[in-house]
Amino acid sequence: MFRRVFLIVGLLVAVVAALGFRSVDWFLLKTSLRHKFPKVEWISTSELADWLANKRRSAPVLLDVRTPEEWNVSHLPGARRVEPNASAENAAAGLSKETPIVTYCAVGYRSGEVAERLRAAGFTNVHNLEGSIFQWANEHRPLVRNNERVSQVHPYNSFWGRLVNDDVRAALKK
Repeated sequence: MFRRVFLIVGLLVAVVAALGFRSVDWFLLKTSLRHKFPKVEWISTSELADWLANKRRSAPVLLDVRTPEEWNVSHLPGARRVEPNASAENAAAGLSKETPIVTYCAVGYRSGEVAERLRAAGFTNVHNLEGSIFQWANEHRPLVRNNERVSQVHPYNSFWGRLVNDDVRAALKK
């Protein structure tokens, strides 16, 4: 018994050492979000980047589900901001139920809630961005502010901001 526990603990230590704490944090977060929102479809950052680059395919509507303070630091090009507590009707105002929509926030929780509301309201082509803007920024994908390219993202707070790489984490205003 002791040998088995020792082996499992040793294996966990080796995984954390190999991947780093941030990778483990991301793994646990993504697993938790998929469990919290089982009816939500997810799209990876690389899948979204490929979709946006494909000129033969209609781009999705990008819904940024963050606060104005977060939005004002940076957002994905072409995104529109919606309040985190927005109803499906307000979040997708003017869109048909078949419009491709990708929601995102800092890590995926707030956007998961909006994606869930959209799906419940009958929107059929809704995806939540896995890793949301934090992962997007960590991968040095395009971010804008006032239509100009920027490289930093709002860290939401000091707890969640630890998931953002130092080179893309904007300073929190005090």
